[in-house]
Amino acid sequence: MAVPNLEDLLSEGVSGRPVLVRSDLNVPLDDSGAITDPGRITASVPTLRALLDGGAKVVVTAHLGRPKGGPDPKLSLAPVAAALGEQLGRHVQLAGDVVGTDALARAEGLTDGDVLLLENIRFDARETSKDDGERLALAKQLAELVSPGGAFVSDGFGVVHRKQASVYDVATLLPHYAGTLVAEEIAVLEQLTSSTERPYAVVLGGSKVSDKLGVIESLATKADSIVIGGGMCFTFLAAQGYSVGKSLLEEEMVDTCRNLLDTYADVLRLPGDIVVTEKFAVDSPPQFVAANAIPDELIGLDIGPGSVKRFAALLSNARTIFWNGPMGVFEFPAYAAGTRGIAEAIVAATGKGAFSVVGGGDSAAAVRALKIPEDAFSHISTGGGASLEYLEGKALPGIEVLGQPHPSGGDA
Repeated sequence: MAVPNLEDLLSEGVSGRPVLVRSDLNVPLDDSGAITDPGRITASVPTLRALLDGGAKVVVTAHLGRPKGGPDPKLSLAPVAAALGEQLGRHVQLAGDVVGTDALARAEGLTDGDVLLLENIRFDARETSKDDGERLALAKQLAELVSPGGAFVSDGFGVVHRKQASVYDVATLLPHYAGTLVAEEIAVLEQLTSSTERPYAVVLGGSKVSDKLGVIESLATKADSIVIGGGMCFTFLAAQGYSVGKSLLEEEMVDTCRNLLDTYADVLRLPGDIVVTEKFAVDSPPQFVAANAIPDELIGLDIGPGSVKRFAALLSNARTIFWNGPMGVFEFPAYAAGTRGIAEAIVAATGKGAFSVVGGGDSAAAVRALKIPEDAFSHISTGGGASLEYLEGKALPGIEVLGQPHPSGGDA
């Protein structure tokens, strides 16, 4: 689907024009409130810098975490404003509210090349409301911050699968454009679904089968192999009749996994060995066992070295690779080898010409935590959930709306 993009907006001229940008600045924080992975902030910079360099008056809206429908000091965007300012090399104002008197006053006071970050959009419960009228009312207040003559740039790929006020409804009110990040993500995902070079290998990890069921069913008919790791592999092992000890298990998904294994036996690949331990703790010593011989009293926290070797050999022949989800608890050094091994195998395949996509979320965090060069992959997505829904064939509301005519009447 062709959508107007940032280049179209810049060609129209943005000097002195107010522009509302929906960015994805939902970065992880530690207990002290410090940012532990600034990846999404870094990814948002190119679009913002292009607008600011063009002389636009930029108002940024974003969320952080999942506040309970009201302000939560622990989820303020204050640390994000500081980090964004450092990366942009200019002061980023932070409004004291979302669309209230402070936001309005600051927006009205912007001069060419200024940037204002609104406080966490999810502090306003209307952002995520199921009521169309409530969301539209918030969207109208957002649009007022950039009126008259404002435009909207959608650059938060991690939220385009959500029908929310700052993602969807505001685009129905203003001339709208896909930011650099969103346009790049769409192009990459289209390559994964329409012009895929074979062999096509998919690597899926993470904790729950239920989160990945749709993408497994969709890609099982398109990919040559789907490697299953992470916590979700134990539900598949249980479906084969094996005991998984105290490992993560979705009992209600066992029958579904059994059906998947029956239907796609030639595509699905499960680990043959597992790294287990007595308890979920960073200092709990690892043991190595066969996947069909996990002791009842132990918990699996990573795929074993034999599985890493077997999966790496499979990936070495791939021409297209999509990876979403770590292979184990990579945050614990003793249980990071599976994720590291798979990541390094994908890097090696990329070096030989494969097209590789890391599907955001924990996978992207693992790449950075394990100090693996990000540019060693063809693309690292900023939106795990959005990537999966796109690959499942679902319509993404935040993308669909960008293909609609501009409110002014011009075709988009």
